[in-house]
Amino acid sequence: MNFAAQFLANFVNDGLQAQETRRSFNDSEEYDPFWQSAEQRRGSSKPDCSFHSGPCAKDGHIGNGRLGRRSTLICPERLKDFGAEEYLNGDVKVFETSVSEPPEVQLMSTPKPAVKKSSESKTAATAPPEHLRFEDISAAAFKLQQAGIQKTPCTYSRLSKQYGMEIFLKKEILHYTGSVKERGALYLLSSLKQDQQRKGVIVATDSSFSMAVAFHAVELRIPVFVIMPACSSPPRLRMYRDYGAMVISYGSTARDSISHARHLARENGYLCLEEDDSAVYLAGLGTVGLEIYEQVPKLDAVIVPAGGHCGLLVGTAAAIKHLNPRISVIGVEPEEFPLLLQSLKTDAPIKDLYCNPNKKLYRDLMDHSLGTHAFQLAKKTVDKVISVREADALVAMLRFQEYERSSVDTEGAVGLAAILAGQLPELRGKRVAVVVSSANMELDLVLQCVERALVLDDRVSRFTVQLTDRPGDMAKLLDLLAREDVRLLDVCHRRYSDKTELFKAQVECVVEMRDKSQNSQLRRMLSDRYPSLHWLER
Repeated sequence: MNFAAQFLANFVNDGLQAQETRRSFNDSEEYDPFWQSAEQRRGSSKPDCSFHSGPCAKDGHIGNGRLGRRSTLICPERLKDFGAEEYLNGDVKVFETSVSEPPEVQLMSTPKPAVKKSSESKTAATAPPEHLRFEDISAAAFKLQQAGIQKTPCTYSRLSKQYGMEIFLKKEILHYTGSVKERGALYLLSSLKQDQQRKGVIVATDSSFSMAVAFHAVELRIPVFVIMPACSSPPRLRMYRDYGAMVISYGSTARDSISHARHLARENGYLCLEEDDSAVYLAGLGTVGLEIYEQVPKLDAVIVPAGGHCGLLVGTAAAIKHLNPRISVIGVEPEEFPLLLQSLKTDAPIKDLYCNPNKKLYRDLMDHSLGTHAFQLAKKTVDKVISVREADALVAMLRFQEYERSSVDTEGAVGLAAILAGQLPELRGKRVAVVVSSANMELDLVLQCVERALVLDDRVSRFTVQLTDRPGDMAKLLDLLAREDVRLLDVCHRRYSDKTELFKAQVECVVEMRDKSQNSQLRRMLSDRYPSLHWLER
């Protein structure tokens, strides 16, 4: 009985202690099996046993003859099993505990670079990145070769003996659109993202760059729109439409077309492509230098047209100087629009040059300004920049017609014009490559340029002479021209004129001669025979 009474008393005492420590929940509260009281969270304040460390086993209540398991904190790693946010926002508070399980294997973080010395860090911070690298040009050459751009020939010119140097002409006029800008335009289009290619591109004005973009965009199945001034010639409009581009006539000037193209690009999500000094475009143009270095061994100098943003010049110079720094790179630009030359003198790129050049002859050169990147590359890689007169460029166009059987425009002829004008005497006896960049000129303008070049080259002259009204005087003049083997192009007989004397008639003749020596001989003979002879100015 005493044993049964003692067991019953102990059982009642344990039950009362458990009720004191157990929290009672109301009906409105949610039962949480992981709830602990504040005293339990802080841990028992009873001292440990003297003969062992840690809490004593008797602190836990005994149930069914066995030591009961104390309630423990939730391991932080298990919170995700129950919804970490739900319990962390409630009454559960996570404390630092030691986990007996082995830690998970974690990947090592990327090691941080070693901190350089102060002098090295300053040097790295001040050195700007290169805008155009040789690796970019090599990648562009590989991409263009896959795209089908042909490697244009660099042939020996028959003008070499006449000017005392070995001249090799890099004929970029043999591209489909007749311009070197096909290289930059194709590489620029192929570098666009696919979503932009699906939306389409838009270009403005009638230029070699616009023609190259229109042609290759259609080949790449990219929608292309060309905004041209209303004054553009019908043959040029028909050429763009034959390529497959959508042509829109807007405005009376190139500025109007450019502004309208930018407006359409913003409204419809098109990409407005303009000729600039971006690294992608310059890399495409720089492939010319790679081909020249491969095609002409033991090269001494390269003459490149420099006009507008000078992309062809700096791209070619970057490639040539990387392969052989001893090769001289010379830029040539028209005297009427010396943008690069003036920028080098002022040591800053000039955006707008206030001059009035011939817009028909230098249309592609005037529509663009010199960029900052192109100017810095020109200062670093170009050895010399010269300017040539319009007369020398026209005579160079004539030389191409006669000796190379090819038609070029003024931009493509300025390189040879520098040699014809005698501005490069240091190149005599050396191997020189001349880049013939473009041949995009309308037929009627080509005819006018050739006629003007014949006059400037002293091949066509015009003179006036007064003859008496006696029969046979006109026949004697014509017989004299025939004996000198002079071709009569035009003749005008004016009997009634305020400049002629009484009983005399004024005769104006336009004649064509072989060369300057025949011109000088004819002038001496006519001056001896006719005192009233007057040669009209060119």
